[in-house]
Amino acid sequence: MDLSLFLPPLVACLVIVATHSYLGLHVIAREVIFVDLSLAQMAALGSAVAILAGGQPDSRMALVYALGFTTLGAGVFALTRSDEKGRVPQEAIIGIVYVVASAMAILVADRTPRGGEAIKDILVGSLLWVTWPTIARLAAIYSALGVFHWIMRRRFLTISFQPETALAQGWSVRWWDFLFYLSFGVVITFSVPIAGVLLVFSFLVVPAAIAFQFTRRQGALAAISWLAGTLASAGGLWVSFHYDLPTGPVVVCMFGFLLLGAYVLRRAGRLGH
Repeated sequence: MDLSLFLPPLVACLVIVATHSYLGLHVIAREVIFVDLSLAQMAALGSAVAILAGGQPDSRMALVYALGFTTLGAGVFALTRSDEKGRVPQEAIIGIVYVVASAMAILVADRTPRGGEAIKDILVGSLLWVTWPTIARLAAIYSALGVFHWIMRRRFLTISFQPETALAQGWSVRWWDFLFYLSFGVVITFSVPIAGVLLVFSFLVVPAAIAFQFTRRQGALAAISWLAGTLASAGGLWVSFHYDLPTGPVVVCMFGFLLLGAYVLRRAGRLGH
């Protein structure tokens, strides 16, 4: 195995896992499982609009448009949060945003020279071709967002895991939701072009789902989630390189197998007691 080819995608995966495995805990706790797919599609729509306006797929203009559309999505999700029974569940709003953004992206891509290819690139990603400068930029951005979440951890964790406490203390939950989804959207905007929508969704949800099977303590959740994401990424990349298989789908399948294994392990532990 050529390490010069293997190491860049592995390091890129580890950088993405470090952030996504933590954000996934919030997503599971908030029960907004498909929010990253929706925000990713908003980013794809922004990129398509940028191409229609004359920009290039990998240009700064496309990045600005993608961030602008994910900011719009963050605002929608923050405003539609409701704790009242009988209201439309937020997961339904998230699904509607995803469908509408997908349809609009197709319509916009139909009017651009290579808009369809650009959207396909966003859905599939380019993990195998990631470069060290791209990884360094990703690590710098994620580090800054990590510091932001560390500073705001009390607010974000309380709203995600104990929303009734946040409401009782009179916090402006919608404002804090907007900040959370905005930072979430930035993460998605930078990770999707590298890993693709399917793999990013796996990075976000599967490690957190594995962790929640074994504990509810926040520190342990983060540790198990990060470990699961690291194992799935390294194992999937090794299988992909060893057997010359498509990287993204193999890593996604590895996440699925790891989740299944965690479920069997938890059931066996219960039966053992």
